[in-house]
Amino acid sequence: MKIGKIIIATVAITVFDAIIGAITCGGIFNWVYKIEPISVWKPIEVPGISYYIGAIILNFIFVLVYTILNKGVPGKNKLIKGAVFGLCVWAIGILPGMFATYMFMTVAPTVIIYWTILALIQTPLKGLISAAIYGE
Repeated sequence: MKIGKIIIATVAITVFDAIIGAITCGGIFNWVYKIEPISVWKPIEVPGISYYIGAIILNFIFVLVYTILNKGVPGKNKLIKGAVFGLCVWAIGILPGMFATYMFMTVAPTVIIYWTILALIQTPLKGLISAAIYGE
């Protein structure tokens, strides 16, 4: 296991997430957080250090799982394997979470659809970044 590459991929994905989050959730699509009910959102201007610590830990786990499973992920090359891994994470991680959010939480359905579509794009790209940096 190449720990240096895992750390580099973790940092790259965390930076990628921050940029995408700023552009989408903090910018272009911030209107979804103005759909009722708005009382569910905490007032946040910029994510604090605790957010980034959590993001680094979760992205480290994402990359670590990729490094463990990459040989069994289908695909003709490492980039396709990374994207397929990301799609698998989306299918078994994001979809059930969004379904539970819809069923048990007071969040506008538009927000849930937005998060689901954003994750469908973002998670395979995170897998691709993992694969590009870590390799096979």
